[in-house]
Amino acid sequence: MTNLPTRAVLWDMDGTLVDSSDYHWRSWRDTLASEGFALSYEQFTASFGQRNDTILRGYFGPDFPQSEIDRIGDAKEAIYRQLVRTEGLTLLPGVGAWLRRLHQAGWRQAIASAAPRANVETILEVLQIGPFIEAIVSAEDVQRGKPDPQVFLLAAERVAVPPAHSIVVEDAPAGLEGARRAGMRCIGVRTSHTGLLADIAVDRLDELPPDCFERLLEK
Repeated sequence: MTNLPTRAVLWDMDGTLVDSSDYHWRSWRDTLASEGFALSYEQFTASFGQRNDTILRGYFGPDFPQSEIDRIGDAKEAIYRQLVRTEGLTLLPGVGAWLRRLHQAGWRQAIASAAPRANVETILEVLQIGPFIEAIVSAEDVQRGKPDPQVFLLAAERVAVPPAHSIVVEDAPAGLEGARRAGMRCIGVRTSHTGLLADIAVDRLDELPPDCFERLLEK
């Protein structure tokens, strides 16, 4: 009997595992209000999912000091994590079942997110899904945000799986573009975007057929 090649699923976090956009909105709004910046919801949605340095330079200009980015970003993320811990989160439909099913079938799983590591660790702890995740790649680990493929290539490297045997699950166009640039198959979840360019696109992960991950790697 021939062993199956090692395979991996690389998960985006916000909008894919969980929908914590309201917590991000509230924490950005309140943090920036204390800085005298009135953030509109339209501005928030246009930058959602980007790295904090990209977001803040978009608001304050390309020469905004890194020390200020770090200070404001840290304050925002502290509020976000407090909201997660006090108000809770739930996995999006189908996520829990797929985490378990893939784990039982021997797939390696990693988080590939633009979020700070402390946010990822908080969500894994609150949702108690850490046992399914073998590696984390977060904002601190990469120099270039999505759609650059760096986050996915590093995640695949950390679980020792080649890009051609890795599948990305994402909700954002930039993330799906990053997956394609990494040479990976991708599944798009229409949590907040329609018309996603992915190998498979669904509204909810519980709509996926049981063999969809295996079949993607056969293409």
